[in-house]
Amino acid sequence: MNREQFWQDAERHVVRYGSVFVPRIIQRASGSHVYDDDGNAILDFTSGQMSSVLGHSHPDIVSAVSTAVATLDHLYSGMLSGPVVELSAKLASTLPAPLEKVMLLSTGAESNEAAIKMAKLYTGGYEIVSFDRSWHGMTSGAASATFSAGRRGYGPPMPGNLTLPTPNAYRSPFRRADGSHDWETELAYGFGVVDAQSSGSLAACLVEPILSSGGIIEPPPGYLRRLREYCDERGMLLIADEAQTGIGRTGSMYAFERDGVVPDLLTLSKTLGAGLPVATVVTTEEIENTCHERGFLFFTTHVSDPLAAAVALTVLTVVERDDLVARAAALGKQLTDRLTEMRDRYEQVGDVRGRGLLQGIELVSDKSTRAPADALGAQVTAECLDRGLHMNIVQLPGMGGIFRIAPPLTISDTDFNAGLDILDDALAAVLTR
Repeated sequence: MNREQFWQDAERHVVRYGSVFVPRIIQRASGSHVYDDDGNAILDFTSGQMSSVLGHSHPDIVSAVSTAVATLDHLYSGMLSGPVVELSAKLASTLPAPLEKVMLLSTGAESNEAAIKMAKLYTGGYEIVSFDRSWHGMTSGAASATFSAGRRGYGPPMPGNLTLPTPNAYRSPFRRADGSHDWETELAYGFGVVDAQSSGSLAACLVEPILSSGGIIEPPPGYLRRLREYCDERGMLLIADEAQTGIGRTGSMYAFERDGVVPDLLTLSKTLGAGLPVATVVTTEEIENTCHERGFLFFTTHVSDPLAAAVALTVLTVVERDDLVARAAALGKQLTDRLTEMRDRYEQVGDVRGRGLLQGIELVSDKSTRAPADALGAQVTAECLDRGLHMNIVQLPGMGGIFRIAPPLTISDTDFNAGLDILDDALAAVLTR
């Protein structure tokens, strides 16, 4: 198929689902690059959809998938296999007690649906609290807890979904006398509003330890610990959605570890599958037992599929074997240093935030007004692509100047520095036009 025919067919037959398609036809991917139909190499600084922590076509993943497809890929959902039980034990060994019960699923939205249902069944409540810039998935329960986009035009969401203000240190109106972010007052205010809205049926607080689609917002140190206390005071469970932050991405195995907090339920997806559809819910024996006794039902076509288990097992093995958590921490420090230097040099780079290999920069019209710069973000994105780097801006109104930077944990030093050089050059080129 020629290029013209490709785009004609795409326009005629492909449903558009929320973003503008990159104007390249991608034919293959390997390591930290994707390649278009002209053979041009494009550095992938988004790890696919923020997922491919081992890069593309990692040989261990290729081998695991090939073996599983040839021997044991899919079973009746009531059957168990060796890979599923082995994964459950392996994953539990990476987590603090009492997180030890694992459910294997396919997508992040699906894992959040399961976690929400477990929280409701366990507590007897139905109200779910999440950040007002949250993104937890596009299925009904997960979408109802998603407040950054997609709420208009679809009728009423699930009842009982309440919001907390996102602790955005760069833009929050909650300030101390010295101008610093007063997150304690912000969080207290947020729970005051939650209490006022609640019908007395609070079940859980569902949060991302770093909001990615919401603009790379990292809650300040101590925030999750205080949030945990607010939840405990109200008999709520704490659900950590680590779709994008788990499995070493932030320089620790799990992002919640920074604050010394253990959630009641943990959902993993993107990074656990390294680009393939794998997800899990992890919880405690007490919660699992109670839910089982009360008839917990989440019987899906691909629950406990051995193929998914084989992939996740391989990801965990490679991350541990190759010390990729430490590598993400080391590269993350370099990334912070490079981005901070750009912020200090460019008037339009307003903020740098994030941790490990999940960081972002926010472009603004100028530092004094902090006015969003959506058009500038689009120009820099296009310039980066022309120079061989795929970057991602947050696709939300007023947030089109926020870049998400999440290269594979396996990226070479050469490719890592080349990508940052391209970003720097693209900023300079656009800002001097």
